[in-house]
Amino acid sequence: MRQEIKSVWPLKPMVVAIGVVLAIAVPAAAFVGGFFAGQNTVVPPSEIDAQIDAFAQVRTLANWEAEVDRQPSAPITRIVAVESGDNLMGVLLRAGAERTVAHAAIQSLKGSYDPRRDLNVGDELQITFGPGTIRTVEDGGSIDTAKYVLARLTIPVSYDRLIDVSRNEKGDFEASEVERQLEREVVEASGTIDSSLFVDASAAGIPPRVLAELIRIYSFDVDFQRDIWQGDKFELMYEQFRDENGDIVHQGDIRYAKLTLRNTEIPLYQYTTTAGNLDYFNAKGNSVRKTLMRTPIDGARLSSRFGKRKHPILGYTRMHAGVDFAAPRGTPIYAAGNGTIVKAGRNGAYGKYIRVRHNGTYQTAYAHLSKFARRTRNGARVKQGQIIGYVGTTGRSTGPHLHYEVLRNGRQINPRSVRIPSGEKLKGAELKKFTALRDARDLEFAQLREAAARLAENTVDEK
Repeated sequence: MRQEIKSVWPLKPMVVAIGVVLAIAVPAAAFVGGFFAGQNTVVPPSEIDAQIDAFAQVRTLANWEAEVDRQPSAPITRIVAVESGDNLMGVLLRAGAERTVAHAAIQSLKGSYDPRRDLNVGDELQITFGPGTIRTVEDGGSIDTAKYVLARLTIPVSYDRLIDVSRNEKGDFEASEVERQLEREVVEASGTIDSSLFVDASAAGIPPRVLAELIRIYSFDVDFQRDIWQGDKFELMYEQFRDENGDIVHQGDIRYAKLTLRNTEIPLYQYTTTAGNLDYFNAKGNSVRKTLMRTPIDGARLSSRFGKRKHPILGYTRMHAGVDFAAPRGTPIYAAGNGTIVKAGRNGAYGKYIRVRHNGTYQTAYAHLSKFARRTRNGARVKQGQIIGYVGTTGRSTGPHLHYEVLRNGRQINPRSVRIPSGEKLKGAELKKFTALRDARDLEFAQLREAAARLAENTVDEK
């Protein structure tokens, strides 16, 4: 006898029969043994329940297997997770599909999905078996037997798209891409930093993906290893998506965020420009993607470049690790970018000296100053273009000038070669459009926070 399509179920009648015998024999033996061991031996109710459940489960499985063999009726769906080392054929076979049918389903994916490239560990495949016919051939004749066969396959591609493989009117497999129907919602979160932003934001319910995005958008302004202090605050508003079962399947973009570092508020808003550029902007409409000012001083003349030179005082050739701008004494010096002052004071041959940390990668330094601006001190936050000091000739200097350095990962580099993405500054009608969005986001966040507070209050009252 030759069978064209085998049964889709992996459990064989002999295995089921053995299971039934064991399910009956083991509890019975345990009961008899316990009885003859002494009348004081008592089997706990939980153990009796477990034994009954095990027997009922095996008996039901055996009856269900027999029923499937006799006459399939309603479709059966299985959810199978992709494991390490799996391929799509292996997953379908493990679920119970017959090899030739599984091959036909996989072949239908050509042009829309590549299982070798796109199938990922952890993907959950929805595999449906439905009533079908298996034809067996014997001595030139054929016999049709009703069996369950692979009817449909659903493969996730992304959080909002999936590949659906199903049979057409002719019974052949066809693959199509389907957009999932998801519900979008906006949620808020806020808190105070007691130990670290990561720990406290996670405790506030912020998912890791959103937290990573929060750190990224602030990376031009904040050094998260040094700028965060106990008592600083955070708040943000972001999107998340739920499926038809109400489960969260994806966290979306941050729409609004604000860090309050030592009483300095740094709000950011997600905004798409008329040209289609998506970015984050501060309250004034300036992009977070700032550049460092290459000339942090007005009306100055470049008097010495970066590189080796003969030192005007020492008289021998040595490396000049910055650039010099000659300017009259008292000329204002600006912070080249947003950041935190990590040193403001005398520094040997540099004279009066300031170093500003802009993020975890870049710092800038300013030397030979005559004096510091009023609020220039260690730990103070500064903004790009803010006056931090004034030109002088302190330290090893032949005349009034600013010695300016850029440090990347602690090493001095040529300030003229720095390539940090330049930020966009919104103007005119674009700025007006952004301002309206900014005000709407502020209101939306306030309403979400108020609703969350009412919910928390009601929950406490119910307790």
